[in-house]
Amino acid sequence: MALNCHFAPTPKKLSYTRSGSIAVVSVTALAGVSGFVRNAFGENVLSRANEAAMLDIEAIEDQDCFIPHVTLSAFINATARHSGEETLGLLLAPHLSIASKGCWGQYIIQASTLGAAIKRGIATIGFHSAGDSWTLVNHNRIARLGFASPPAKGNKGYSHVACGTAAIMLSLCRAFLPDRWRPRHVELDIPRPRRVTEFEDTFQCPVVFDAPDVAISFEAKLLNARRKGPPPRRLITLADLARARIRCDRLTKPIDIVAQQTWSQVLTGTLSIESAACSLDISVRTLQRELKREGTDFRTIANTMRAKRAVELLLETDTSVTDISASLGYSDLPHFVRAFRNATGMRPKEFRDINSLAVSS
Repeated sequence: MALNCHFAPTPKKLSYTRSGSIAVVSVTALAGVSGFVRNAFGENVLSRANEAAMLDIEAIEDQDCFIPHVTLSAFINATARHSGEETLGLLLAPHLSIASKGCWGQYIIQASTLGAAIKRGIATIGFHSAGDSWTLVNHNRIARLGFASPPAKGNKGYSHVACGTAAIMLSLCRAFLPDRWRPRHVELDIPRPRRVTEFEDTFQCPVVFDAPDVAISFEAKLLNARRKGPPPRRLITLADLARARIRCDRLTKPIDIVAQQTWSQVLTGTLSIESAACSLDISVRTLQRELKREGTDFRTIANTMRAKRAVELLLETDTSVTDISASLGYSDLPHFVRAFRNATGMRPKEFRDINSLAVSS
């Protein structure tokens, strides 16, 4: 199996949640960001950001897969550093929306009222990230919607992530409230910057810094506001969400994060044990020992994830076996055929033909 790494490893610090689960987040948290980076700063900055993340983020940003919090932060921080933008988060803010967060975001905004949508977010945050939390406090007729991300807060570039988070929370409210609506204020858990007016201009309200978490405050009566616009074309239920995504807050072992990281790599077509080790902030040799202790190795995990993706592509597309092999990063077609046969007991074409007949009959 070819394990070619196109990115230079960058040491990262792995974060864990209080429950002991490994801190990951849906890659949809970066949906649309790669395109913005390319258009605003050019291909070179985007390439450097991907190098820092050790993943081609654009190739998977619309997929329901997960990456470590540190990978997301590394991408954002590298973008800010190489573009020279000290307030990258403010530039990104107008382009971020809860609606772009995949099936999780769609499930939230399909609630009938703003209050119901927030309750959905609180109850299902584990389908989007591990280690994060939403809170809603109603006091003196003022509602405070808060979002805390301890795993992200310790990473470089967090100030940009905090601004993006506030923008997403505001987009949730604006899905239910009039266009002219403005929050009472926004709170950010980052140090007070030199130019506060840039933040107030972006969020169109007063901004409080050094807060305990990211939050927005508004009149509590607005929790009863009903969703704007026509009914959604496709309703998403909690069962749909559960089928589409795992609860990543229940990942409890390093092997879990390796599997998730490997799946993300498979979707980009580039596999690297170095990237998997880097996401755990350990050496390749240490990762190999950890996996051996679990009774497996990286090659086995990678082959399993590749076979899973190959099955999806064979059954749900008419892409040629040769092109599927290339998309999965195999060095040659015979290598793919052998690996697929070892995993399923059949050659790829045989598997597709048999299952096509089953469907047609």
